[in-house]
Amino acid sequence: MAEAAKQHIDRIRKTKFSIGGDENPLTEDLHQAVKNLSAELYAKDVHFLMELIQNAEDNEYPEGVDPCLEFVITSEDITATGAPATLLIFNNEKGFAEKNIESICSVGRSTKKGNRKRGYIGEKGIGFKSVFLITSRPYIFSKGYQIRFNEDPCSFCNLGYIVPEWVDQHPSPADIQRIYGSGSALPTTTIILPLKSDKVKPVKEQLSSVHPEVLLFLSKIKRLSIREHCQNPNLTTVNSIGILSETDFMTRKSIDAESYTIHLSASETNSEKQCSYYMWRQKFPVKMENRVERRSEVEDWVITLAFPFGERLGRGDSSPGIYAFLPTEMVTNLPFIIQADFILASSRETILLDDIWNQGILNCVPSAFVNAFTSLVKKTDAPVSSLLPAFNFLPVKQSSYAKLNVVRESIRAKVSAEEIVPSVSHLGQKFFHRPCEVGRLVPAFWNILEKARGEKASLNNISSHGIYVLDSSFDRAENDDVLDFLGLKQVSNEWYAKCIQGCDLVRSVSEDTYVWVLLFLAENWQTMFQGTNMVKVPLIKYVVRKGVTSLSSVADFSPKTLCFPTPKNQDWFLDWSDEFRCMSKFVFMPQTTLLVLKACSKKETVLNWLKEKIKVTTLSFSDYTKRLLENLNGDKRLVLAYAHFLHHSISKGFLSEDEGYKCCKDMPLVDNYGNVNTSRTGVLVPASQGKWISLTGSNPWRQDGYIELWEEYLSSVRFAGVLSTHKALLPFLKSYARAGDVPEITPPNAAIPALSGALKKENALLLLKWIQCNRYSLPRKFMDSVKGGSWLRTTMNGSSDYKPPSQSFYHTSSCDLTILQTGSILVDIPLVDVNFYGREIEKFTEELKIAGVMTEFSQACEFVGDHLMRLAETSTLSRENVFSILNFIRYLREKRLPPNDFIGAVENGAWLKTSNGYRSPDGAVLFSPEWKAASLISDIPFIDKDCYGEAKLKGFEKELELLGVVVKFPGNHSLIVSHLNASKLSYLTAEAMLLVLDCMRCLSPRKLTNPLRSSQCFKTKNGYKTPAECFIPDPEWSCLVSVFDNFPLIDESFYGSKIFSYKEELKQIGVVVNLDEAVNGFVRTFKQKATSSSCLNRDTSMSLLSCYKKLMESSHKFPEELMRSFKELQWLHTTLGDFRAPKDCILFEQDWEHLRLIANLPFIDDSSNWYGKSIYGYKNDLKSLGVTVEMRQGMSHVVNSLSLPDPSRITSSSVISLLKCVTFLLEERFGKLPKEFLDKVSSVKWLKTHAGYRCPEECLLFDNTWELEHCDGPFIDEEYYGVELKCFKKELIAIGVGNDSGKASRLLSSHVYNHSDSDAISRIYRFLSKSEWRPERGASSGRIWIPSECKWADVSTCVVYDKDKLFGTKLNVLENHYDGPLLGFFLSAFEVRGSPSVEDYCALWKDWERTKERVSYEECCAFWRFVARHSYTTKADKFLSESISRLPVNTPDYSNSEGILLCDKSDVFVADDLLLKDLFTESPVFVWYPSPSIPTLSQTKLTEIYRKLGVKEISKCVEMSEAKLTDNGDKTEKMESNLVGRGLVRLILGFLSDPSLKIEAEERSEIIQSLVSLNVLETQETISTEYTLNLPSKGEKLVAKAKRMIRWEREKGVVYAEKMGKACGKRKVLEYATCFSEVIAKGAMWQREDLIGELSELVKMAYLVEFDDEALEFLMKSKNLQVYEEDEKLISDAYTLKKT
Repeated sequence: MAEAAKQHIDRIRKTKFSIGGDENPLTEDLHQAVKNLSAELYAKDVHFLMELIQNAEDNEYPEGVDPCLEFVITSEDITATGAPATLLIFNNEKGFAEKNIESICSVGRSTKKGNRKRGYIGEKGIGFKSVFLITSRPYIFSKGYQIRFNEDPCSFCNLGYIVPEWVDQHPSPADIQRIYGSGSALPTTTIILPLKSDKVKPVKEQLSSVHPEVLLFLSKIKRLSIREHCQNPNLTTVNSIGILSETDFMTRKSIDAESYTIHLSASETNSEKQCSYYMWRQKFPVKMENRVERRSEVEDWVITLAFPFGERLGRGDSSPGIYAFLPTEMVTNLPFIIQADFILASSRETILLDDIWNQGILNCVPSAFVNAFTSLVKKTDAPVSSLLPAFNFLPVKQSSYAKLNVVRESIRAKVSAEEIVPSVSHLGQKFFHRPCEVGRLVPAFWNILEKARGEKASLNNISSHGIYVLDSSFDRAENDDVLDFLGLKQVSNEWYAKCIQGCDLVRSVSEDTYVWVLLFLAENWQTMFQGTNMVKVPLIKYVVRKGVTSLSSVADFSPKTLCFPTPKNQDWFLDWSDEFRCMSKFVFMPQTTLLVLKACSKKETVLNWLKEKIKVTTLSFSDYTKRLLENLNGDKRLVLAYAHFLHHSISKGFLSEDEGYKCCKDMPLVDNYGNVNTSRTGVLVPASQGKWISLTGSNPWRQDGYIELWEEYLSSVRFAGVLSTHKALLPFLKSYARAGDVPEITPPNAAIPALSGALKKENALLLLKWIQCNRYSLPRKFMDSVKGGSWLRTTMNGSSDYKPPSQSFYHTSSCDLTILQTGSILVDIPLVDVNFYGREIEKFTEELKIAGVMTEFSQACEFVGDHLMRLAETSTLSRENVFSILNFIRYLREKRLPPNDFIGAVENGAWLKTSNGYRSPDGAVLFSPEWKAASLISDIPFIDKDCYGEAKLKGFEKELELLGVVVKFPGNHSLIVSHLNASKLSYLTAEAMLLVLDCMRCLSPRKLTNPLRSSQCFKTKNGYKTPAECFIPDPEWSCLVSVFDNFPLIDESFYGSKIFSYKEELKQIGVVVNLDEAVNGFVRTFKQKATSSSCLNRDTSMSLLSCYKKLMESSHKFPEELMRSFKELQWLHTTLGDFRAPKDCILFEQDWEHLRLIANLPFIDDSSNWYGKSIYGYKNDLKSLGVTVEMRQGMSHVVNSLSLPDPSRITSSSVISLLKCVTFLLEERFGKLPKEFLDKVSSVKWLKTHAGYRCPEECLLFDNTWELEHCDGPFIDEEYYGVELKCFKKELIAIGVGNDSGKASRLLSSHVYNHSDSDAISRIYRFLSKSEWRPERGASSGRIWIPSECKWADVSTCVVYDKDKLFGTKLNVLENHYDGPLLGFFLSAFEVRGSPSVEDYCALWKDWERTKERVSYEECCAFWRFVARHSYTTKADKFLSESISRLPVNTPDYSNSEGILLCDKSDVFVADDLLLKDLFTESPVFVWYPSPSIPTLSQTKLTEIYRKLGVKEISKCVEMSEAKLTDNGDKTEKMESNLVGRGLVRLILGFLSDPSLKIEAEERSEIIQSLVSLNVLETQETISTEYTLNLPSKGEKLVAKAKRMIRWEREKGVVYAEKMGKACGKRKVLEYATCFSEVIAKGAMWQREDLIGELSELVKMAYLVEFDDEALEFLMKSKNLQVYEEDEKLISDAYTLKKT
């Protein structure tokens, strides 16, 4: 074998490459072509590997061998070429044949060309030569061949790449075996590639990244391995892998598709992974428009889809999604793999997506996917939950390839049309539906259903509420992407109401589940159930009496209030409910429910929902009493019972003391007159039990709202089975109703008459106890009578008397009197008679003080002082008296006793002599040198030192100061001003002037400034001047003030520098500061500061504003340049964070407040960080500078700054403010709004309507004349905006809000679809009808509300009338839902069909065909009446013919009540032959006709319709065969004249001679000859004919036999006639005549069947007259028949011939 191979190689080298002969002139061109093609074909080194795998797949393998491909890389240089590494490829194929060697030594001569049908997957024709990208010398060892190729030109032929060289050594077979492994035989073919040095790393990387799924779509190769041969395993640099493919089973689905499972396993160095792939392989015929030249021989596309169950095998971060037998690099993001014979890009990385061949394949992928997916989902016995993995194959995520997204969308459309979504089943049977027929439930409701199912609740009808419910194992959040892809929606909100009520999820479940139901409703009410029928479902459990639980819906719960008391309280309340029947509307939640609810973590959610929807209260005891109070209705018996209820509730522990006090606070009481009192200030115990009567004699509190209790409160009584004994209620009333008595009760604000005179000892002590108990709440009038009344017994100098407390002294210490005596002032003081009152009086020391009794030394001092002042009022105090007072004060100070009370008593008396006369010490001044300057300008009252002596007065400075005498100068400027003498203000000394300025600084009195302005008080260089004549420079404002020598400047040397510290004071009195010289410098500085905003801060800005304000207020003219700088420079800081010129700023006022939310307005920053609220003091100044200070003037700011935010942040006040702005803009712009403003307000949904937030163009103003309700459309929510909104109608219209019926119609016509309330929708329809609304041209036909089904229906599914009442379940018949006027509106506006169309009737009939075996008589009549009315156009006839496949038939057992049978159209016939009809009358094969006949549906009309529908006449469909007769000699010859005589022949010849029939003489002769030659035989046998009727759809045949009497056998020339009795009746004769005539006519005219009927009738008539000559002559003449002369000869010749 090796020798033959070597000879073959030598032959190729010699013959093809001229090695040893002449040089080939094309050698260089061929070399360059091979080099270019190999280098440019692929962009990456990996593709040489794919080409080798592809070649291996295309190889042929011996039978019984598992095709295997192995890659081994080694660092050994077994080829001795100096290669750093060598790659060996082993393949167990059949081996290289001669044609393969010759192909590899050529360019473009692949042995696989044109063999796509045979499974070859290669197509480039130069795949092997791509190995030159990684090697310079590839070696091939196969089936005796040992060759190599070289990329360098051969030295003999100057050609590289394709010139084979024989290899004798390096590598040797032993080297190859060693690398492969000595334990196994070498595979047939080995390719050895010594790698280029720069390709070792890329090749290793590519080998390490070979995808494990590479075998997935290869039909031959079952095993692929990659490994590195290395002596030290730790030095391995290639990730080894072994991939094994096994086909598990195969199931043929149909002739064009098959499915099977492939198991792939990949073993790497440290791991082994497996994955199973469900494979779907389907053929599709190649369409003509997708054919391409390179696939011209392919007739079918074979598409294989692989669905990985589990994690795909892979290496790296991504896995290919498209295979062309081998993987591309296209990551499709689809969860399945697409394999087909794609046309690849030259790089093999991708398929050519724009190629028409590939587009054709991709167009078939959706169909293949749907078939595969349906098979996976539906053709399995596994439970529904196990189907979830299959749904993960749906292409939920978008692909990065646009073309594949088209495939994805097509898959979505096709899958959505399939019944593949499982619904809930409780019987174990799986049910699948189209996605649009299945709805999802929210997870919370699934939890409820699972709980209910566990509690054996009946959920069998869960899918009977209008939609199928998705199986719970699918309806999970993790499946959202899949379910959204399929288009599954949530069930309607109404469904939940139906389910809860239909499945009784309130009563049939546990309390725990019931609470979960309530929680579900609470959490979703606002978003799901508001406005649905859920309000009518009985949901709320309540107890009306013990042991009885009732249900109520939310809508029906009112006026009841659901209460939540404690179990203990609830029983107590129910006991008393019999006493208080007024509380019957307060019901209780069952305790079992309440306990579960309280344990619920989200109980607040449920309770809040209940509070929103019904009246709910937690009903604490105090709440119950409050409700009870509201329902007592002034009944004094109930009021009395209420008091006992509270008493027993507290005593039994239902109420704590604190709660009892709260409940009794507003308790109504019955007074001593029997009146119920609910408004009172206080309560008195009954007089029979009170102390107050003994002290007051009557009720002095009555005017203050105090009542005296009813005596019945003391009686014994029984309520709610509980007894109260006599007086048992009184302690309760005292404690909780505050029933009072002296001394506890608060004294009245009235005089107590008894206090005007002496009180008994016990009453006096009771009075003091009363004061003690109420010391902090003693009314004035009461205390006046206590303090002023002479009721207190006193002693004075040993005698007793009753005096008012205010004139009494309670002696507590003897030292007090000693002190008074020592002070040389003797005053008699009346003392409380302690001996009279006893020691008990000592308990009331504080109360005596409160009553006015003096007890302290300070009071005694005050008493003494008052006494002295009374003396001073009558006479002047002497010098000694004055010094006595001073000495007494000094004495008290020395004794460390407080002199304040004594001083307070004497300080205001006018007893001290001053320079201004006698006066009180307060305000008098003790003269000292400090007061000298003050004495020059004022008349201060100095103490008369001549009278009292200056030296002696000095000794009492402290005492005088305590009396209020001013002894020191500092801080007494006000005293100077108050005694100012204006005549002393001229020519002041420096000290006096500075004192004046000090007074101004401290006080700024007008009394001082006015005189100063007219006085020559300032000394200048020019002498004394008035202030207005003076100038002084300002050191602090040097930029604005300059000093001019020609002006009188205040003499600084005279006054000193201190004069400059009185700038403000000087300005106040008129001193002038010249600003003109400072303006230029000030403006320059100002500009510099404003240019750099960082130089401006709060202080500088406020200083500028203050300066401006002061300058504007001054008498000087404001310099223009200075004014311009203030107005134009950007120096005001705004809330937007920048500095702006005044004209660009707004001073905030309250009118702007609500615009802040909707406009970024440049308000001056009034925050504490900047100007603060003081900025508003400059409002007028800012206005003069151009700042906007009124909202009306700031509309340009609003237009520029308007920025409407999210509508939820826009308050109603903001909208009203914005409308005010519209008002101002309209006034400002003569009724036209700026476009910029309109653009901003019209592009945002910011107006709150009853349909949510809308932009103005989508809003309406409500009009009562439209007979609509606010909630019917997008009417502006006037309740939300308030009544003020009505003032802005013009403004709303200006911004686009509609107020006319035309616009209302347009908006309501689109908004109506948001409604689900039938009443609202009907109102809108009536409005649209009255407004004559019509849809815009080109608009969609829209939808119409169907009230009974609470759904919107497409106009195409609606009709106005259904006269025949057939379409109640198929179409939406509007006359069943709306009144007459609206029906006309639907016809004209929506163009709703007036009645069902032909298409509707056909669809109805097809539905009957599909669902019924029989239809009712009424249905059948109605349908065919319609067809009869409308079957007058070709189009209608065609549509009916194509639509109707089954027709009504008459049946033997037919009755109207049982219905009319429907049969396939091909099995139904028109009974045009009554004899045949009789034969098949027992079979349902004849079309139905109404019985009795209906004028509008005549049999003629129906027959015509049936024929148009393709129904055939039975006469044309029946097959006739005649039964054979036995030739047994029973036949006898009859006389010809009896049947076939001259008369018959003549008649037939006359018929044939009719010129219109165009029967030639020769043909007539043949017919006559056949008649004449007939041999007529009579037989005893029955002559019968068999009729066969085919029923194609059933595959059946109906057979019927008929007695014929006569038969003509043409081949024999014999007519057989049944023997006929002589005494037969006329019917028999007529039957015989008919049969005879038909046989003769058919026998004679067998070639002209169209003439048989006419001839048969003619013969029949002749037979009946027994062929009488005269009768025949008449018959022929009547039929215009005659026999011509030449035809007469035919007759005679025929008979002549017969005789011979």
